[in-house]
Amino acid sequence: MQMKYSAQEVIQYINEEDVKFIRLAFCDVFGIQKNVSIMSSEISRAFEYGIAIDASAVEGFGDETNSDLLLHPDPETLAVLPWRPEHGRVVRMFCSITYPDGKIFECDTRSLLKKAVKDAEAAGVEFSFGSEMEFYLFKLDDKGNKTFEPYDEAGYMDIAPDDRGENIRREICLTLEQMGIRPESSHHKEGPGQNEIDFRYSNPLSAADNAITFQVIVKTIARRNGLWADFSPKPLKNNPGSGFHINISAKDKHGSDLLPHIIAGVLENVYDMTIFLNPSKQSYKRFGSCKAPKYISWSKENRSQLVRVPAAVGEYRRIELRSPDPGANPYLAFTLLIYAGLNGISNKLTPPAPADINLFTANQSTLEKFRCLPRNINEAAEAAAKSSFIFKHFPEQITRIYTDFHDKSDA
Repeated sequence: MQMKYSAQEVIQYINEEDVKFIRLAFCDVFGIQKNVSIMSSEISRAFEYGIAIDASAVEGFGDETNSDLLLHPDPETLAVLPWRPEHGRVVRMFCSITYPDGKIFECDTRSLLKKAVKDAEAAGVEFSFGSEMEFYLFKLDDKGNKTFEPYDEAGYMDIAPDDRGENIRREICLTLEQMGIRPESSHHKEGPGQNEIDFRYSNPLSAADNAITFQVIVKTIARRNGLWADFSPKPLKNNPGSGFHINISAKDKHGSDLLPHIIAGVLENVYDMTIFLNPSKQSYKRFGSCKAPKYISWSKENRSQLVRVPAAVGEYRRIELRSPDPGANPYLAFTLLIYAGLNGISNKLTPPAPADINLFTANQSTLEKFRCLPRNINEAAEAAAKSSFIFKHFPEQITRIYTDFHDKSDA
């Protein structure tokens, strides 16, 4: 279990455990982790005043005018990086980002999620999220450059020796455990060199932090094994794309069944939020094939649907949203899903009848009854730009970055 430290406990830990470097981690607007390393002697200053960064050098954070921002480490996110030396250890903490006057920076997506969690708590609802993230392992050439040659030719849940990723997944899972993240299962996926590792659900902020950490760990372990890990949504044209399936559960003090309302809220708003769940042109090449959804629909256990309700009981009851891909910023994705769920709960929305059919084999007359997800990034960007739901919950700056700054040519 991941420990929760106070600032004073972090300082004590650093002094007693031979920690020499502290990585202050944050994400850009697109969910790409960045960090600055400080020496252990600077940790008190970091907690009291913050550490300055040049925002103009981070994509989407602004230009050279008023470019100073401050990183403030969150002591509860302290984690040792197990792949770094034991002597002269390296630890990592996620940070909030502020202006010099202390105001939260609008493009600090982690702080946006913190606000959404507080809004949910004020409404008496506690959300939990779990992630299923798929990725490919590809070979490097003799010069260490990336290729798109898969590490193996194995298929779904194959075993060694066909599945060559088994030992790498094992190393990833053990590293996750060392960093306080609980992996539940891992296996080979349908694509050649494609893998999946699922980890246990947790509160929204920890789940998003874990999703970011997961990608860093996978990429690090892959490189240590002479490979590279690809998290793009459709790296191989004629093979399955990679998804970032998001499992959502929620409870209130009354023990109400909130899932139907959450399903309804997600279905009502998912079209407008798709640009944030699927932020690249390549994302839309994944939809509609190899178990990736295309239509706005739901059903129980049915993997041809956008939203499915897996077979589970008790604390494991949840819904699974199957459209997002690993290019999504999890802080933004979880923020939108919390507000969509709250919309469904507060307005007592009810979902349409479940689509208990296989949408991959259904005839055209059947499919015409369902609304499609955006067909390309242009449609997705236009929907977000016009959406009152997005406008209500996201700063204009973030929406503009996603809808205006993308290269949408030839979408």
